[in-house]
Amino acid sequence: MTQTQRILVTGATGTVGRQVVAELLARGHEVRVLTRDAAKAAFPAGVEVVEGDLTESDGLAPALEGVSGLHLITFGGAAFTPLETGPRILELARSAGVRRITVLHGGGPTPLEDAVRADDGVDWTVLKPVEFMANALEWADGITASGEVREPFVARLSAMVHEGDIGAVAAVALTEEGHAGQEYVITGPEVLTVADKVKTIAAAVGREIALVELTEEQAVEQWRAAYLPEDVIGFLLEVYGNTPEAGRTVSGTVEKVTGRPARTFAQWAAEHADAFRERS
Repeated sequence: MTQTQRILVTGATGTVGRQVVAELLARGHEVRVLTRDAAKAAFPAGVEVVEGDLTESDGLAPALEGVSGLHLITFGGAAFTPLETGPRILELARSAGVRRITVLHGGGPTPLEDAVRADDGVDWTVLKPVEFMANALEWADGITASGEVREPFVARLSAMVHEGDIGAVAAVALTEEGHAGQEYVITGPEVLTVADKVKTIAAAVGREIALVELTEEQAVEQWRAAYLPEDVIGFLLEVYGNTPEAGRTVSGTVEKVTGRPARTFAQWAAEHADAFRERS
């Protein structure tokens, strides 16, 4: 059992950030979160909420007071632009006595992650999760409305990860020794096709769900209709049509770091079954 520590979590309202908060609380640690709008932030009792913005790093000193660990994201502001404030954030963190930092990888090289990797004043760990299981929530409207999922590249493979397991790995790295300088690829315990995922959701909700395979052209048309930016559409075509090996290979990181097996997609689907049920 590790000693109780106070951890500052940035990006705490995001899919991963909320799980980092939950895991730290479950492990008995004190949690402080940084948010741009405290009035709109909803967190469990006992979480200390502090207003601030990673794009305005000089105002972060009060939030870092008394903190031993810091969880960082690489994008900031309302437009989610890559943060250029990494060196200043690290300077403030060192001055405050922060010992450990985790960084949620942003999908490619970013100035903040580069700054963290180059810093030898704190113990840093880079978290590189593959596809989130939560991405399946994008299918909820189609399933509830027409009982179908419409996707391209349905044979593509994914070692998708439960977002709670990303939070668990972060919580361990922020509060325990032995993770400094590590780059953790975080996956689930199995490799799944789109058809596997659809069948798993169908089993969780107890209804048939049809899988309609789209051509690339049809997929692009569907994504444009959903107002996805062209660069995002290009990224999806690349990652779905040519999934990197790391995204379709089980890493074993979750069990190695946390001591328990990674959660399955069936577990995730059971937890979120209501999102896929027909509306009455």
